[in-house]
Amino acid sequence: MTDAPISVLLVDDQSLFRAGIRMLVDSQPDLTIVAEAEDGAGGVERAIELEPDVILMDVRMPVMDGIAATGAILERFDASGRPAPKIIVLTTFDLDEAAATALRRGASGFLLKDTHPEFLLAAIRTVYAGNAVIAPGATVELFRHVGAAATAAVPPAFATLTSREHDIFLFAAAGLSNSEIAAQEFVSEATVKTHISRVLSKLGLRDRVQLVIFAYEHGLVDPGSVHPRG
Repeated sequence: MTDAPISVLLVDDQSLFRAGIRMLVDSQPDLTIVAEAEDGAGGVERAIELEPDVILMDVRMPVMDGIAATGAILERFDASGRPAPKIIVLTTFDLDEAAATALRRGASGFLLKDTHPEFLLAAIRTVYAGNAVIAPGATVELFRHVGAAATAAVPPAFATLTSREHDIFLFAAAGLSNSEIAAQEFVSEATVKTHISRVLSKLGLRDRVQLVIFAYEHGLVDPGSVHPRG
């Protein structure tokens, strides 16, 4: 008996693009397209109805764009207490403000629409496993590029971090990998991973990408560099 394939919902207004992605995804034994939608509103409806594992969401669409649809889907699932689908937004432009906004809404990453097919397939599997599609360092570069600035007071939950968790948070927010943080803190990568998981839980964040966004929006990193603020 084999595990069920990862179910994917495809939301894009270009029928030819959808056809190509369907052929690609359905060629994999561990992946399957369960439905398509041609606009964000339809994507929200199908997501609520089918509860897919992963959603491929175009950013720019009629009726409802991918940013609004991403927020609506995650809000509906969070409100119902059901595990939310992982959402990968698809954009035409790298370092795009729309991509940054989608990440703020809770997307697990973004890909260019002309990305290599094998990378797209790997991305679906990556987010399904609970990881972000883009590296924290790339998220830092994105938010530096779009000029994200602190807009909110640091919530009380941040004060519950231990001294070690606080330091690891700042390193992760600056884009350092687990191995780089381990070298800075003189601990194992497994220890860093454990601390990161605790930090995400305490702050109510979905993944490392959300951690970087949290840090930028609360003024915990310098937008002009990748250095954490003490």
